[in-house]
Amino acid sequence: MSRKLPLSEGETSRTACARALLRTGVDEKSGEVLSAAVLAERVGWCADLVAGMVDALIGGHWNAADVEVLASGVDAGGRRLPSNAWMALRRLGWTVTPPAGVRVNDRVVRMAQEQAGRVLRSVKWRADLTAGILSTWPADPRRRTPAEWEQVRASIPGGQDLPSSVIKGRTRQAAAFLAANGRLPVDVCELENSPRVARMLLLAACDRQQATIERSDTDPGRALLRVQLPTRADPRGYRDWTWVACPISLPPTVPAGAVLHLPTLRVTGGKVRADLAYTHPVPAARRTGHTIAVGVDWGLNTLLSAGALRLQTDGRITALGAGGQFRAAGVLAKQHRLRRLSERLHAKADHYQRLIGVDSQHQLVGKHAALRDEIGHVSARRSNLNDALGGLWIRLSPPGRPSSMWKICGRWKHEAWAAP
Repeated sequence: MSRKLPLSEGETSRTACARALLRTGVDEKSGEVLSAAVLAERVGWCADLVAGMVDALIGGHWNAADVEVLASGVDAGGRRLPSNAWMALRRLGWTVTPPAGVRVNDRVVRMAQEQAGRVLRSVKWRADLTAGILSTWPADPRRRTPAEWEQVRASIPGGQDLPSSVIKGRTRQAAAFLAANGRLPVDVCELENSPRVARMLLLAACDRQQATIERSDTDPGRALLRVQLPTRADPRGYRDWTWVACPISLPPTVPAGAVLHLPTLRVTGGKVRADLAYTHPVPAARRTGHTIAVGVDWGLNTLLSAGALRLQTDGRITALGAGGQFRAAGVLAKQHRLRRLSERLHAKADHYQRLIGVDSQHQLVGKHAALRDEIGHVSARRSNLNDALGGLWIRLSPPGRPSSMWKICGRWKHEAWAAP
């Protein structure tokens, strides 16, 4: 089966993922039909071998220097590293071996290197974030001044668009390390332990010597996955590995002409689940000539409402489906709670003011001042929530486009977006 997707004029490719369940398998060497439980056991044995090598590989390179080398994208000779993580690790000479007495083929080692490489590459963002926070450590970690906020955002790549909660959470983590050790951590590798790895098989890192997938010629809704699995938890030789054929019922979302790619296998709840990637042709995006559009509107109780519209050949606009909504229920509930709290604080402060009158020596003067400070803090929290909601809408709004769905309809008709 060719992995190259044929495309016609005006088409492009799109890769998506669907979830499937492996219910059974057939051991091609013995002809034995494997139940779901036995299949999950054998996949679990292979996943345990891979996870052990991933742990060893990550643990051996869990330091800021190696993370920076991998993230730089070039090797010691200045050559560009491959995009595949397992190939990049081999170019750098980061190898791993199975436990003593266990025999696995090179493709199983590839899966371990691919998973470890992805994990180590993902550390780069956290490393930059932690380095920026540590280099601009505030005088009071619990409350930065506006100048300190500007300083920490400037020291983090893309920090101007980073949510404040992310910076606050990482600051609390560093403050906990400071309280426990009496000093700040050197980098993220000292602040965090080596990450735990998931038990999975990244078959995309393998070739036909370890796994293959073929679509059925008679039924496009079915496919056959063949994968080598161990017959025991500690395979001592290649004879302890056999081919297992697993039929897969494809979800209806997978088009009949899609090209299937090797999936990722995971054992969850005693069942083997496959994250199946596929590539299918779609119409290439055009700047003009569209007949379907998405209209988005915003409101107070419902932050975003969206619906699909179709422009008919006679100029009529019809709606497709029921649309969708985004409700910021959690943020709005917090906003209402802070509003009620602010109202109670204002009422209490007014009552204190009436009791105090013009007596500057009254015993409630101190409590009234503390109450006014608390009112200021609550008002600042309400302002931050409003700014967060406003910022979300600004980021979601397309530049130069009207926000109302009905304005979109009118603009669509008058600008003649319809296909010629």
